[in-house]
Amino acid sequence: MSVRDLLLLQRVTRRITSILDPDLLLEQVVDDVARTFGYTRSAVLLVDEPAHELVIAAVRGWTVNYHVKGDRFRIGTDGMVGRVASKGETLYAPDVRKNRYYQVSEESTLSEIDIPLKIRGRVIGVFNAQSPRRNAFPLSRRRLLESLAGQIATAIENARLFEQEREQKNRMAGELEQARSIQTSLFPPRQMRAGSFDITGVCHPCTEVGGDWFDYFALPDGRTAVVVGDVSGKGMGAALLMSSTRSIVRFLAEQHLSPGEVLARANETLLRDFPKPHFVTLILAVLDPSRRTLTFANAGHPWPLHISESPRFVQQDNGLPLGLLESLYSEHTLDMPPGSAFILCSDGITEAERDGDQYGTRRLLELTSRSTIDVDRIVGDVDAFTGGAPLTDDRTVVLVRSV
Repeated sequence: MSVRDLLLLQRVTRRITSILDPDLLLEQVVDDVARTFGYTRSAVLLVDEPAHELVIAAVRGWTVNYHVKGDRFRIGTDGMVGRVASKGETLYAPDVRKNRYYQVSEESTLSEIDIPLKIRGRVIGVFNAQSPRRNAFPLSRRRLLESLAGQIATAIENARLFEQEREQKNRMAGELEQARSIQTSLFPPRQMRAGSFDITGVCHPCTEVGGDWFDYFALPDGRTAVVVGDVSGKGMGAALLMSSTRSIVRFLAEQHLSPGEVLARANETLLRDFPKPHFVTLILAVLDPSRRTLTFANAGHPWPLHISESPRFVQQDNGLPLGLLESLYSEHTLDMPPGSAFILCSDGITEAERDGDQYGTRRLLELTSRSTIDVDRIVGDVDAFTGGAPLTDDRTVVLVRSV
């Protein structure tokens, strides 16, 4: 090839390899070939494997609508393009009137070249160019167009992969949005009144869906259960395990069992059914409005904070997280006079980081000591500490206030 031909090839290649939209790419290919190399007609046909046919994907230069985008040709049967798709070899007709495979596409065509578009030896299409002159494709130009065809095939494959990846991402985004909507629907209302208690909860997942959850619901005997849990891991898998654990805990809590018994039974179930190595940290508290007490059991979850005369973390003996090993779960009962409060947080609160420094329990104690507390104030203080950095873990807070 001459220097001029190489420059032409480089210019066309640079343009087509920068396009990742499949339809736009093919339109650009046939347009560039017609303009750059001076051929009156050009087309790209792509293989439809299930139908064993070629389909015109882009076309330029026909003076009549003899062949238009979408027209089909049987591979191995219809015309020179069908022959090339079948054999995988370039077919050149310096005078189409003397070529037995040629089928008339336009009366003025006298020479035609068809070049297979291949990826790893597999024919994915055919590049077609025609001219009203005889022998319009000398050897040097045929080699140039074959080089160009290789670049076209690569560009088509890249565009297809990009389109598939984009479709997959869009599909996954849609599925995640649906999962987020379902998970959000499993949360209770933000606020609930249970006799002499006000309960407020909030959960900010670090991804579209997460493993943190909170729950509060009335029990058959008039008491109210409050739960905060955290499934190991993140994303869709953690959300599915969260949903399963929520159902198990709800079912057991409604069987007139104490908090420790509920956790022990839930642990037995999860040991049988939970995929390894996943586990759940969880606190279950039961509120008794008539006695103004709160009884809770802890399965490896961060210590709850009790605010009465002053805030303190209730550091009773914890049982193991659910789903790891057999364990017993001790119970602890707190008096909840008017004005007292009980705060349950996930580790996404205390372990939130800024430059390697964690928010920690000390800052939470200081916050609850100096101001009137609500869940938004706690989450907001953590956000301010991290400088509004993206979440790396779910953040959940539930506040039980005795009124």
